[in-house]
Amino acid sequence: MGLALLLSALTGTAEARPASYRMSCVAVQELVGRSPGIVLDTSPTTFDRYVVNVRYCMPGQQLKPAFERARDNPQCFVGYTCYDPDKTGRDW
Repeated sequence: MGLALLLSALTGTAEARPASYRMSCVAVQELVGRSPGIVLDTSPTTFDRYVVNVRYCMPGQQLKPAFERARDNPQCFVGYTCYDPDKTGRDW
C-alpha cells in the first residue's frame, strides 16, 4: 500500500506553467503583476521568468523590458526579465 502511494505521488501529473501565448495581453500583465516572479511558457518550447521590478532579481542584476506573444498581441509588454550586465557584456 505504501509503495503504491509513493509511486502515485512520483508519477502524478505536473502542474503546467501559464502560457502567455494562450492568454490575453491584459491577463498576462495582471498575472505577472500579482507575482514576485513567475515563469511563463512563451511558446510550446520556450519559457522565461518575469518580474515587476528589480526587487525580485538577484543582487547586482538589472531589468530588461520583456515583450512576448499573447493571444491578442504579438508584442505584449509582460514585465521585465533579470539579467547580469557584468557577466557577458551583452544586454540579454
